[in-house]
Amino acid sequence: ITFCLDTRTGRELWRRDVKRERVQSTYKANDPASPTPAADASGVVAFFPELGLIAYDNGGRERWRHRLGPFKNFYGMSGSPIISDGLVVLVCDQVSGSFVIALDRATGRLRWKTDRAAMTTGWSTPMVFRPEATGRANLIVLGSTRLDAYDLNTGANRWWLPVGSGGSMGTPLANGDTLMISTLGGDDLLMPPFASVLSQYDKDKDGRLSPEEVRNDPYLGDQFGSVDENDDKIILPAEWEKVRGWLGRGKWGALAVRPGNARGQLPASAVRWSVQKNIPYIPAPLLYQGVYYMVKNGGIITSLNPATGSILKQGRSPNAIGEYYASPVAADGKVFLANTEGKITVLKAGAEWEVLAVNDVGDEIGATPALSNGRVYVRTRSAMYCFSAAR
Repeated sequence: ITFCLDTRTGRELWRRDVKRERVQSTYKANDPASPTPAADASGVVAFFPELGLIAYDNGGRERWRHRLGPFKNFYGMSGSPIISDGLVVLVCDQVSGSFVIALDRATGRLRWKTDRAAMTTGWSTPMVFRPEATGRANLIVLGSTRLDAYDLNTGANRWWLPVGSGGSMGTPLANGDTLMISTLGGDDLLMPPFASVLSQYDKDKDGRLSPEEVRNDPYLGDQFGSVDENDDKIILPAEWEKVRGWLGRGKWGALAVRPGNARGQLPASAVRWSVQKNIPYIPAPLLYQGVYYMVKNGGIITSLNPATGSILKQGRSPNAIGEYYASPVAADGKVFLANTEGKITVLKAGAEWEVLAVNDVGDEIGATPALSNGRVYVRTRSAMYCFSAAR
């Protein structure tokens, strides 16, 4: 379902239902409408993993659709399409067969498609980077094992940087000629060797793991399918080591990357600084008025100097310490942070940020708030809210 509301009144202007082509199982914290639509002056483009991409004009008339999938991703898809330079671009990372695709914005015809064979499951939305040194439009994609740059016009890979990703989903940022990313990881692999897991859980000593054997494990009991690649209800050594191999290798943390004119794999010197403290899981970082912000579960807020990576302030929103899926947004000298419990923290922006208020809408928030013309739009599990300053 795609629907359009009047920004002044909230009145529904149009609603369009499309029939899904299949039903795919999705992890409980995700759903088939997680990707955010992309909009421009001519209309909107939505991505539904159980159908594909579909474009509407401003009046709700369907312009085109491009079928995609099915996808193999235990947690479900959540990367969103973007619109740039006459293209609709979508990254589809999955267990195998990952790719990035670009369609003509007006017609939906395929302009290019590039395989991402080195990538497994991922959820990051790409961004377009135009470094001053070259002026060329690069599509920047944060994946499971690499940060990649593609030529926006052709899809050709220009450069890459190995990164350790423990499931990070945030969109990269640009600060002049420098890219800024946030990715989970570790100096050691995040999963133990399969032999140690077998010694703990392999009750029948057959060298494999079943759902029953690991049902009390805090991770595998709930997310067995994230490792069971072929869905046969058995985890084999090869499946375990495949997932273990891409978790936590390469550069990780909050990173500032200056690619310059490099081609191929970036040198280590391209990473200008890195910070491995208070790294968020799902929310993207925010760069606003010369300060780099991160928010993670527990309401932990960290501000950094984007030039050096030095920590300016770290603290907590004391009345909003739940989980955070939504990314921070900013306007009018304020930063807005929404947690899954429906509590929205308002910060006074700055290196020494301050908590101005915490507002509770009383409903789950998973989507990032949108800001426009002095208004804050918040989508909750059951409603859409618009907030503005009192007149």
